[in-house]
Amino acid sequence: TGTADVMVQNPLAASLAAFLWGFRIEDIRSSLETFIPSAAHTPGRMNLFHFKDYKILVDYAHNPEGMRGVQRYQEAVDASHFIGAMAGTGDRGDEDSREMGRLAAEMFDEIVICQEAYFRGRTYQEMVSLLEEGIRESDPDKAYRIIRNSEEALEYILSRAQPGSFI
Repeated sequence: TGTADVMVQNPLAASLAAFLWGFRIEDIRSSLETFIPSAAHTPGRMNLFHFKDYKILVDYAHNPEGMRGVQRYQEAVDASHFIGAMAGTGDRGDEDSREMGRLAAEMFDEIVICQEAYFRGRTYQEMVSLLEEGIRESDPDKAYRIIRNSEEALEYILSRAQPGSFI
């Protein structure tokens, strides 16, 4: 379904850092050979779940570059409909938050904003407004819905899923 370049880039950077800190090459090699990316080992990092009619990718992309990594992965995915759930992170700059909204508008046919936490000095309304601004800047006609409760958001998203959806 595509490849996630960040799942190669991150271990390469970690390997270099480990080498520079004096770890033995044999230990670095062993770590790389035994590491298996999965929901159990790397929760929230490119976790792909296959269901009968659709797939769900869970990735807590918390900044624009993380979102671009998901976007690059998604570009290689064969799907008929893309649904995205997102939230902002309060201690990011206004422009980063807007950029997250812009990227979501590029990536998804439908967007659900579910801002329950991570306010970090901002209000709920400030967080949602920045994401909305970004979405509207990118695509004024983009369909999105604000659902404050994550369980309700998941129920809504699954009700919108159709065969071939990528969530």
